[in-house]
Amino acid sequence: MTLDELDALARKLGLAVRGAFHPTAEDLAPSDTQTLVLLGPDEPRFWTVFTASPEYLDGLPHALDRWSKRVTAALAEPLNGIGVFPYDGPPYAPFISWAHRSEANWSSPVGLLVNRTAGLFISFRAALALSERLDLPSRKDSPCLNCDTPPCETACPVGALAPEQEYDVPACMAHIQSSEGAECRDGCLVRRACPISKKFGRLAEQSAFHMRAFLGE
Repeated sequence: MTLDELDALARKLGLAVRGAFHPTAEDLAPSDTQTLVLLGPDEPRFWTVFTASPEYLDGLPHALDRWSKRVTAALAEPLNGIGVFPYDGPPYAPFISWAHRSEANWSSPVGLLVNRTAGLFISFRAALALSERLDLPSRKDSPCLNCDTPPCETACPVGALAPEQEYDVPACMAHIQSSEGAECRDGCLVRRACPISKKFGRLAEQSAFHMRAFLGE
């Protein structure tokens, strides 16, 4: 099994590999894990796959989480892998630390994770813990180093996400819920400003779905 082969299998189900690494005991991966693979949506195909799923159509809560568990189990079973999920806890799996340990994710100027392919639209639906040690690509420099004037730094209309400060969640939510926040409800302007995000293909309907979840609607 190669990482590219695993990515091809994941994409058949609506997911894609968004980073991988060889964990040590300090990484708190499941025991005997030789390779930990981070999985995120395969954009833009993911939204069509998910909205046609029984989880989305049954009207019950947590449709995306339930879909993620079913699909990850289907990927993991023939590989003798174990699915790990960011919303199972406490204790919660350290997905942010795992992302930084991988070869495909870095901190952006505003503190959000940036992925080499997804940009600031990076999200993780699951991690796959494998007992097989896969060959992995070497880690390269952050793509943010190629941004002379990073648009993410000034994209937030209320400065909730800006360099060298903590994310101001109350200010962000208040703006989104106001009449002035209509554009943000279709997807975070900071995430959308990233040059890599613009090429990623995430659909506006999906961003709006995540924003409603963020607001608890």
